[in-house]
Amino acid sequence: MIGIEPLRNKIAEKIQLLYGHSYDELNEVTVMGSASEALYCAIAALIHPGDEVIYFEPCFDSYAPIVKLQGAMPVAIKLVPPSYGIDWDAVRDAVNDRTRMIIINSPHNPSGAVLSDADIAALQDIVADTDIVILSDEVYEHVVFDQDIHRSMSRYDGLRERAVVVTSFGKTFHVTGWRIGYCVAPAAITAEIRKIHQFLMYCADTPMQYALAAMMETPNHYLNLSTIYQEKRDLLAHALKASKFELLPSKGGFFMLARFHHFSYLSDVQLVRRLIEEFGVATIPVSAFYSDGTDLGVIRLSFSKDDATLEEGARRLCKL
Repeated sequence: MIGIEPLRNKIAEKIQLLYGHSYDELNEVTVMGSASEALYCAIAALIHPGDEVIYFEPCFDSYAPIVKLQGAMPVAIKLVPPSYGIDWDAVRDAVNDRTRMIIINSPHNPSGAVLSDADIAALQDIVADTDIVILSDEVYEHVVFDQDIHRSMSRYDGLRERAVVVTSFGKTFHVTGWRIGYCVAPAAITAEIRKIHQFLMYCADTPMQYALAAMMETPNHYLNLSTIYQEKRDLLAHALKASKFELLPSKGGFFMLARFHHFSYLSDVQLVRRLIEEFGVATIPVSAFYSDGTDLGVIRLSFSKDDATLEEGARRLCKL
């Protein structure tokens, strides 16, 4: 149910190597049938009717619905463009005696923002002397650019003791459709999460677990990802220099954002539809990542494609 021992051992070894903390593979590491399952199990296990959960928009669209399914209230705080940084004063104002969880995502989908040292310090300060749990969605942990580091909750005193860290083998090893991920957390929290996992999924795909354990014997399979994706980010950015779009900084993950309201009055949904129908290029409107459909004239581009596809997509976008 909790994942095969060889894979749990490799997960614990990787975290020790990268973040300097040793998790007990038996009681603190759980292999899941996707990072999405891990997110659901963590929220369902720890959140109850009347609780409040702080999260940040734009974001992956599962957070708020999962919270609502528990009879709890999701509290959205909007990130601040163009950097899509966190307004920590707004977080302090939102915290109250009903706040049970803060959901963090870094590297961030859709913006590509990453947490800084100042962000970590602010988060440590806010949760100190509370019982707030941090749910840290770190599915793009191995894709951080420009010589920066991934600031996992597993690194930090005062955070790891209250954190559920979720990540994805699908994102790391390019097998997103095969649905396998994991979470790590202190033993007492893990015990509660496993109560949900047991009856939701029971276990992840066993053959895939053995394959992934073998892949993790060679750390370069994931340690080299930042270099690979930074080259793709830079290729796409260079190819779009002749376009009308204003590209926003991407510091990690598979995506970059592009502004367009300075040359078009279309909504982001309308522009995305036009790009598909007239240019054969699929993008995503960033309004889809807000619960209230906020439209700031921004679309999301993915560079997790082969170079030829990126170059052709950019060539077409430059015709707009």
